Amino acid sequence: MLVKPRPSVSGTLVAVVRRSVDNFRDTMQIVRRRFAVRPASYSKIPWPVWGLVWALLAAAAFVRLDTPAGMLRDQWSPGFVRLADFLTQFGLGGWYLVPPALLLVAANLTDWRSLSRRSLMLVYNWTCLATLMLSAVGLSGLLVNVLKYAIGRARPLYFQDFGVLALHPFAFDARFAGFPSGHATTMGAVFGVLLLLFPRRWYIALAVTACIASTRVFVGAHYPSDTVAGFGLGCAFALACGLVFARLGFIFRPARSGLPVRKASFRLIAPER
Repeated sequence: MLVKPRPSVSGTLVAVVRRSVDNFRDTMQIVRRRFAVRPASYSKIPWPVWGLVWALLAAAAFVRLDTPAGMLRDQWSPGFVRLADFLTQFGLGGWYLVPPALLLVAANLTDWRSLSRRSLMLVYNWTCLATLMLSAVGLSGLLVNVLKYAIGRARPLYFQDFGVLALHPFAFDARFAGFPSGHATTMGAVFGVLLLLFPRRWYIALAVTACIASTRVFVGAHYPSDTVAGFGLGCAFALACGLVFARLGFIFRPARSGLPVRKASFRLIAPER
């Protein structure tokens, strides 16, 4: 009786690397093909109106709330500050970047050709969602970090020393990295993704994400206008990513006007047979 030799470690590693490269190449070919055959037409969204509302809200927060927030920084009750400090941890980008990144790595190492059609659709949908979250949170996070240090607004922790509007552009000092809020930008991006996926439950998503974003004010890290500006920036990036995904046919289909519409085939749980 012949015994098949076990594959060597180096042979297995080579096979895994080859599969990863093949999966990545296949994915890029699909994306390029869809960009080539699908016209660059996107849903009509009133971006100027959204931008004006966003700017007015940030300006109103600056005029009416930033100075009181700076003056009240040390006057919140200890219990409330501890709760805010706990909730603010959920605004860290790692929560929304690391799991999708790990999922994409696992998908890239999976032999897609061996999957059943049912399993293939699940892996495909989860991969699309992970890519959307990485794009929305990651890209907005990169931009907000550039803006924070380029603008150089002092944080409310130093309100007594610098006042409500002290700008130190390109100081590359954490004390002067207040505008916009990075946590709020992350929450805005998460809200944008949830808005696209569950448009009928937008108010629940807004309440939760806005609550987490607002904790940055109560822990003394940001002024209200910082959080409003960051939240709007993150949301805009998520919606823009959704428009691109709709053009490519990933997760969404384009609409003539308004937000892209989630496709009926997008399911993260396999339907019962």
